[in-house]
Amino acid sequence: MKNCRLALSMTMLLALAAPLYAADKAQPVRMGSGTMTFDTVPGWGLAEDGKSILGSTHGGVAFDKAGNIYTTSSLGIFVFSPDGKLLRRFVGDQYSNIHDLKILAEGNDEFIYAARNAAGEGIKVNAQTGEIVLKLGIPKESGLKLTKWSPTAITVAPNGDIILADGYASNRIFKFDKTGKYLMHFGTKGNGLKEFNTAHGMTLDTRYNPPRLLICDRNHTPKGRLLHYDLDGKYIEEVATGLGMPTSASVQGDYVSVPDLHGRLIILDKNNTIIAVLGYNSDPKAGANFNIPQNKWIEGVFSGTHGSAWDKDGNLYVQDWNVSGRLMKLVRVKQ
Repeated sequence: MKNCRLALSMTMLLALAAPLYAADKAQPVRMGSGTMTFDTVPGWGLAEDGKSILGSTHGGVAFDKAGNIYTTSSLGIFVFSPDGKLLRRFVGDQYSNIHDLKILAEGNDEFIYAARNAAGEGIKVNAQTGEIVLKLGIPKESGLKLTKWSPTAITVAPNGDIILADGYASNRIFKFDKTGKYLMHFGTKGNGLKEFNTAHGMTLDTRYNPPRLLICDRNHTPKGRLLHYDLDGKYIEEVATGLGMPTSASVQGDYVSVPDLHGRLIILDKNNTIIAVLGYNSDPKAGANFNIPQNKWIEGVFSGTHGSAWDKDGNLYVQDWNVSGRLMKLVRVKQ
């Protein structure tokens, strides 16, 4: 049902997704279509010498209530102002290799919830001070005999429950209360309807009431898909298929942005119909390629889209999985 509609949309939009190349790489590039048309901001977030300061990127993007942008890399957490100035960073072994993050306000404070795949833990961090206030390791109470724990995605339910996807190991999704107490788990590895073949990304889908889990089943055969589950781990539906390698999802209003590791960012509406494809990389050698150095970046073309987030004005910030550390700002064009 949805697959046919998505396939038609993808075919039509790939032509529209190709960026308008500028003769000067320092010039903005326009991409997308219709209400989802964006201009790039060349050099955003780079150092004064024009080089990336992030270290290699394999993480996510999130916002605090002041509108500052948080992104993660092999080095740690970096915080930028909307105009691309570095405000602060938390670097070192305890912050390195964060694969996904979300930010929530709690009282007068804001906290980063993060999944650290290489370190094998989920963490909760004070967004201002960097203090780590909670760690989530292998939940022995689950009764599972887990020898590896490699969380790839994290989100937080409205009641404060923490949901953590073990996407690079067991492919199970675990639920904890706000204190870190294990509550339950669901899922297993496989290519069946209710199985996960790399439960890579996850967010709270606030387009619905009550909110649902939107899960990126990245390596599902034949091609990646999105799934809805309720907050108690009950399967609802297969949302979209044929998305390549969907790595994460970010919701704003009725829209969701889904990076595809092959080098494009897909935008779906509330009906889960594709309405725009951004930054499509038509070079099969460059898509899903971590080893694209900064001097080979092409303005308006992605190489390994991994994380994204919307600001309050509908602008998008997109992170590539990239050896040199790439984070891009896309400004929504007003219609």
